[in-house]
Amino acid sequence: MRHLCLALLLTALPAQAEPGMSGAEFEAYATGKTLIYGFAGAPFGGEEYLENRRVLWSFLDGDCKDGHWYEEAGNICFVYEDTPEPQCWSFHRRGDGVVAQFENNPEYIELYQVEITDQPLLCLGPEVGV
Repeated sequence: MRHLCLALLLTALPAQAEPGMSGAEFEAYATGKTLIYGFAGAPFGGEEYLENRRVLWSFLDGDCKDGHWYEEAGNICFVYEDTPEPQCWSFHRRGDGVVAQFENNPEYIELYQVEITDQPLLCLGPEVGV
């Protein structure tokens, strides 16, 4: 009985949070790659990580947003051409990939890597015409 109580107690304790990736670790992992992220069992979006901490983000609809990232307070923060407010995430290694937790509102969203590739994102360019 004592072993059962101990086992129940240990499973009830929160898992020790592993530290997030540093900027250098994230840069080494992602630069030159495109990561596709999922949420709730479905594709969510993809980000192409370019040299000099530049990025391209897309919700996988062909519309891409230019941006850049920087490290701040242990998070990786992104600023995009149409969203000047930083969006900060903590990235953690999980299995063969990464998980990203949105730190602007930690209850909001956690994305997980579903694919990593050397191929660029499909970006269709600006809409033209009437």
